[in-house]
Amino acid sequence: MDVALKGFGEVVKTVTLRVRRYDPEKESLPTYMEYKVPVQKGMTVLDGILYVKEHIDPSLSARYSCRMGICGSCGMIIDGKERLACQTQILELKKDLIKVDPMGNYKIVKDLVPDLSKLFRNHEAVKPYIVREEEKPTAEYLQTPEQREKYGMFTDCILCGACLSACPTSAADELYLGPQALAQAFRYISDSRDTGFYERLNVLDSKHGVWRCHFSGACSEVCPKGVDPALGIQLLKEVLTKNIFVKYKQVPSPVGPERKSVVETS
Repeated sequence: MDVALKGFGEVVKTVTLRVRRYDPEKESLPTYMEYKVPVQKGMTVLDGILYVKEHIDPSLSARYSCRMGICGSCGMIIDGKERLACQTQILELKKDLIKVDPMGNYKIVKDLVPDLSKLFRNHEAVKPYIVREEEKPTAEYLQTPEQREKYGMFTDCILCGACLSACPTSAADELYLGPQALAQAFRYISDSRDTGFYERLNVLDSKHGVWRCHFSGACSEVCPKGVDPALGIQLLKEVLTKNIFVKYKQVPSPVGPERKSVVETS
């Protein structure tokens, strides 16, 4: 879609996007290229990048999808901070030169596109789903609003990967689980419907698990959804520490009354 046809209005100013370019299949080192972008009110950094791709340099690669701050695809480092490009207004940055880099602590596929395999692999390792002893649930699991509130904030994670990019421990330890995975581990362990603590323990209590976090708090500072993974990790440490002295046991939420299917009742 042509950015000039989006109906933002007249051009307010022109900014320079200083974008890091790198194709690992063709180049040994990254370089920076500068692009002049006419800015209309309401334009985001993602709009600016798409303007460059559509009008100046079609070889520029970036990752994006929803453009609404929901999918987490357009995470990148804008002016030194991890942000979602689709949620970053160019005029609100109040700069004539805006530096754009791919997220850190990831291998780069090309230009602004990180390889998020590590993020997804670590996420999968903590079993990010409700674990129950029953093989087949017969009805919904009951849960009070108070029980839901214990982990509610952590359900807002959109897997953008910004927290892992900002994490200094992830920069030093390639095998570290990272703030996203650890916060999600706490989310499920603290869920009253879950009984999977010991199934996750070996991963969480490992050399590259929860104890590698030094609590810099950088992950929480950059989360675009207001999640506090640093807090989740400290709460997870508390759970694991208590387990040393008193064996962890959570009585799972009861299952509601069995409901007959529509087919059975019709």
